[in-house]
Amino acid sequence: MKNLQNDSFRHQGLRKKLVEIIRRKGIKDEKVIAAIGKIPRHLFLDPAFVEFAYEDNAFQIGEGQTISQPFTVAYQTELLEIKKGDKVLEIGTGSGYQSAVLEELGARVFSIERQKPLFDKVKKFLPSLGYVTKIFYGDGYKGLPAFAPFDKIIVTAAAPYIPDDLITQLKPEGILVIPVGAGETQVMTKITKHPDGRIEEKKLDYFRFVPLLENKKSKDW
Repeated sequence: MKNLQNDSFRHQGLRKKLVEIIRRKGIKDEKVIAAIGKIPRHLFLDPAFVEFAYEDNAFQIGEGQTISQPFTVAYQTELLEIKKGDKVLEIGTGSGYQSAVLEELGARVFSIERQKPLFDKVKKFLPSLGYVTKIFYGDGYKGLPAFAPFDKIIVTAAAPYIPDDLITQLKPEGILVIPVGAGETQVMTKITKHPDGRIEEKKLDYFRFVPLLENKKSKDW
């Protein structure tokens, strides 16, 4: 359990209702559901949205970015099939909420954020809750070759194509979950890298994400 400060009984009750919503929508992994149930999502939002924090909706977090709706976070996380100790690369730190979910599942998280103001904010915020995600400012398309390979990779923004660098940085038997598409909606895609190097691609449901931006040099500040 992390340092869940400013987490009232009311917030905990609202999270229980949120957990039931995502379960009804089809999330089956009880570990993922439990992680959503632990994390104080209201702390990840601008004060203007706090009253709505436990609705299953996305909200603006500044710099044209959003915190994904809890169902989307749970959906992507379930596809990753996280095992304790997995080394996970997250593309798009955003508010840090997805990083927190991954850590609650026992993952070692490395995360890249393209927007400097969000990077600066989350770099201080996540440790204040007890999370130890390693956060980098840079270009998610390029991944983090210095820290590769990764057991799992998750992309939390819309990519017009699947970056080759991310496939390269994925371990054999690793999983990449990425929303692919340049239009208003994207298809959630699960990539599995087999031991012989063969890539298996599975297209799933449609979602809507903000665009994945590029052309920033990765740096740990």
